[in-house]
Amino acid sequence: MSRRHETGPVLLWGSPLDLPIAAVCTALSRLGTPMFLVDQTRAGETSIAIDLDGAPKGWVQVGDQRCELDRIRSAYARPQDSAPGEHGAAIDEALACWLELTPARVVNRLSAMGSNSSKPYQSALIAQAGFAVPDTLVTNDADLLRQFWKRHGSVVYKSCSGVRSIVSRLAADDADRLARLSTCPTQFQEYVAGTDYRVHVIGTEVHGHAIESEADDYRYAGAAGVRVRPWQVPDGLAARLRALTASLGLAMAGIDLRRKPEGDWVCFEVNPSPGFTFYDDEEDESLACATARLLSEA
Repeated sequence: MSRRHETGPVLLWGSPLDLPIAAVCTALSRLGTPMFLVDQTRAGETSIAIDLDGAPKGWVQVGDQRCELDRIRSAYARPQDSAPGEHGAAIDEALACWLELTPARVVNRLSAMGSNSSKPYQSALIAQAGFAVPDTLVTNDADLLRQFWKRHGSVVYKSCSGVRSIVSRLAADDADRLARLSTCPTQFQEYVAGTDYRVHVIGTEVHGHAIESEADDYRYAGAAGVRVRPWQVPDGLAARLRALTASLGLAMAGIDLRRKPEGDWVCFEVNPSPGFTFYDDEEDESLACATARLLSEA
């Protein structure tokens, strides 16, 4: 089977209620690129048959629309939780298997997304790629935390897993809660002062945004508490971020950085399935368009 199917459709897997899926569908439509959405909200109307003997082939059908999988030129995967019941889970498992084996471009394979399921593990991979990362402690020992807190003066805490959590700074009032730590290992990091940047690497394209906010986690600052503006990523940094994305096996990533007042860069996370619509400009939707181009040119 050929690696490229330039006249075949782009397969999208997820929910049409998911803003990035909806934005990419719109951008693909504007490009005139055919597409097929495996809509998880219609799991009861979906069936799939895959032959994994040799080159993967088969079909997936939603309602009365069928897509031959060996004609797919590329795929964009943002699966949500499976629909209740065994049928929805079986559809998702079969499609996940096909995405791992297809020679088509996949944005992104679930196996490549896996590094984000453990933030400490991914942080080690980021450091191996040559980026500075915050000093980190994962512990359920209150005494170790007190030592770490004293050493750094200001500390934030967040989830260890890929589950989204609100990044918060430890405050004096939190001292009374440290006894609860024994039941819940938590990730703590030195607080890094500076300006937040989000960079999206989409294929070879690199799109940067600077974020102005007084909140510890600008994602939860509210519309009045955050300002996002386009930012030109320096060539040298852009090359390093492309290399980091490739080293994780990703075709697309949202990378969170902070630049210290003295100019040093610190990398916090590489999101393998970024909710880029938060950063996209409503007028040109550059991130949605870049994603559609990456999928169309496969």
